[in-house]
Amino acid sequence: MWTMQATLTISSKNYSSWSLRGWLLCRMAGLDFEEIILSSDDPSTRAELLLLSPSFLVPRLTHGAVSVWDTLAIAAYLDELFPDTGLLPADRVQRAHCRSISGEMHSGFVNLRSALPMNLKAHYPGFKVWAGAQADIDRVASIWRDCFTTYGGPWLFGAKPTVADAMYAPVCTRFLTYDVKLDPACAAYCQTVMAWPVMQEWVTAAKAEPDDLDELDVEF
Repeated sequence: MWTMQATLTISSKNYSSWSLRGWLLCRMAGLDFEEIILSSDDPSTRAELLLLSPSFLVPRLTHGAVSVWDTLAIAAYLDELFPDTGLLPADRVQRAHCRSISGEMHSGFVNLRSALPMNLKAHYPGFKVWAGAQADIDRVASIWRDCFTTYGGPWLFGAKPTVADAMYAPVCTRFLTYDVKLDPACAAYCQTVMAWPVMQEWVTAAKAEPDDLDELDVEF
């Protein structure tokens, strides 16, 4: 089972938050996989980027005969395959909490995603955040602070990253891109995430990506 060939199909590393989440989960699990990057001309890629949906077929993990294309389904599959890697906390109560806030990120925060699309190459100092998006930002910060208070940081569930950190990592990039003002604890968490070696690897690749999706700035 562990030696089966694995591929992860993703789209733009600069723009696709869902691709980042799936990629982080695979790296955290220690899965040996090959990346397949879809062309920006692919209709499903553009739909995934423009509609900010978790329900398109990107990212898609193919592992032998298994194909998994929903980010939380990828997380569940990897946790079953590699239970000792700690993708989910060992404690039952903490696992439930981790799944809950991961699910909230997966299905919610539409205003935040729409107003602050992921763009790792950009930086907008003094960006004006509209009220609907600010409510989402406040909720994210509340979730993070609750985790820090309960589990002690520096990650959301303590000493090492979990599925929840993979789910919220793209939000950290958005907060930095759009100069979102955060309290010290949340700002420190963003710094922790961005200093994560796998995040640095992704960001380096994203910044080297060709600028062939400029029109997305308008369409968002």
